Amino acid sequence: MNLIVLYPQPIDVEKFESEYSAHIKLFHEKTGIPNEVKPYIVTKFLQGPEGNPPFYQMFTMPFDSLEALNGAMSSEGMQEVAADANRISTGGAPTILIGKSS
Repeated sequence: MNLIVLYPQPIDVEKFESEYSAHIKLFHEKTGIPNEVKPYIVTKFLQGPEGNPPFYQMFTMPFDSLEALNGAMSSEGMQEVAADANRISTGGAPTILIGKSS
């Protein structure tokens, strides 16, 4: 199972980048994952032939099972991280998806 967070194009890219750095530090702090361990992938979307895509960035993190993902997401620490994701996403609320790799 994968947790996927899609951030819309920010109103202020520089501010988003600065805030996202602090957000990732908060993520590491609240999950207890050491800062040097990156169990996730951050993808920045590039402008294509039709202009800017609707999303600026994607955070993807795998989990062993849906139960593990749900357990992590319902923890107090991850609730704080989710609230912070909403705070830093100045282009609108992030889209949160759960996906299964095949």
